[in-house]
Amino acid sequence: MSKRLDYNQIAPAGVKALGGVYGYIMQSSLPPALVDLVYLRISQINNCAYCLDSHTRDLLKKGVKIEKLALVQAWREAGNLFDERERAALTWAETVTRVAETNVPDEAYQAARAVFDERELVDLTIAIGLMNAYNRMAISFRNTPQAALGQ
Repeated sequence: MSKRLDYNQIAPAGVKALGGVYGYIMQSSLPPALVDLVYLRISQINNCAYCLDSHTRDLLKKGVKIEKLALVQAWREAGNLFDERERAALTWAETVTRVAETNVPDEAYQAARAVFDERELVDLTIAIGLMNAYNRMAISFRNTPQAALGQ
């Protein structure tokens, strides 16, 4: 698979705008490791190799154990490995990412609101939308994962 085009070079202002949203999320009250877990799960759903590689590396650098990363896709069966906020965030990420299928049901909203305040939930939803946008860019233009470059 070869890269189709370099959107960073073609539309730097657009990429910078996405980066501004990323910066906003990183300065929010959401824990960075929680955000990266959500990004990893979204990238799994969307089958984005570039982002899977990137977020796995980020989480490892943040000290998240490989055993936990290996079970993100099956987090519901992972017992207490994921805490209450992580489980709520992963549920919210899944239902919002699959919005055309789920229509984001009231039960999912109520579960998320039980552990996130209003601002956190809005910020989490912005993060979910951002990662879905990044996944679509990376997949559409065939970004090569760092691992595939031998790095």
